[in-house]
Amino acid sequence: MKEFQGKTAVITGAGNGIGLELAKEAAKRKMQLVLVDIEKNDIERTLHIIEGLGAKGIALALDVSLYDNAKEMIKTAKEVYSSIDLLVNNAGIAVGGLIWEMPVCDYEWSFSINAMSQVYAMHEAIPIMLQQGTECHIVNVASVAGLATTLNMSAYHMSKHASVALSEGVHYDLAKLNSSIGVSVYCPAYMKTDLHHYERHRPDRFKDTDNPYYKSESYIRTLQRAEKLITNGYPVDYVGPDVFKAIEEKQFYIIPHHEFDPIMKARFKNIMDNQVPDFKILPGSAAV
Repeated sequence: MKEFQGKTAVITGAGNGIGLELAKEAAKRKMQLVLVDIEKNDIERTLHIIEGLGAKGIALALDVSLYDNAKEMIKTAKEVYSSIDLLVNNAGIAVGGLIWEMPVCDYEWSFSINAMSQVYAMHEAIPIMLQQGTECHIVNVASVAGLATTLNMSAYHMSKHASVALSEGVHYDLAKLNSSIGVSVYCPAYMKTDLHHYERHRPDRFKDTDNPYYKSESYIRTLQRAEKLITNGYPVDYVGPDVFKAIEEKQFYIIPHHEFDPIMKARFKNIMDNQVPDFKILPGSAAV
């Protein structure tokens, strides 16, 4: 996909961070936008920003981890703008912790928003894209956490590995059809977003407020670690140009940061050599 002007982009998690940056880049390329986020104030602020860049758009405050909401998002985009040309599945959270300590609802929440929301959106959007027969593209925002595995983040890794595998599978199926729909999976490392403020986005159905875990030292340390990693992460300024360049070049894996390459290589070598993974090679292992 190389032509963007006048085309329609649907972007989830567009209230902050990566989603906001991609919305701004789409606006600069004169796309019309359907902006979606669980937080009403955040998504309305993004709409105001893209309108200031001269773009047209609508803002939807929806929790896309619910299938009915994903259906409403795609249906609205089609009704308002007649086409869906670019789908960016960016909505996500980064829950950390140990599986024997964390409430199960944290795993369910992580998987529902980081993986199932992408399933729902693609399930609804791809038939429209296929019927259009025009050049379209899908970007699933995963993480380097979908290519490597580290300590204390099993819920996050589970969901992001799923996102990468989902993207690969959908790419194969669309390529076999010789369709004009491209797929990319974006796998950055820690970036300066508000990802560490994930608790403010937690839906009621994933709340277990009486669970003592949320007052434990382990939980507090996990939040502190997340804040440190994210506030000291890579800047988000270049996300928009980088991702849109990758779309133009039909790049599937978009991996902007390479500090985890040794862990990725060690992981695949362990798989090929049938070796037991060694946690000692991982960041933070000395503290364990």
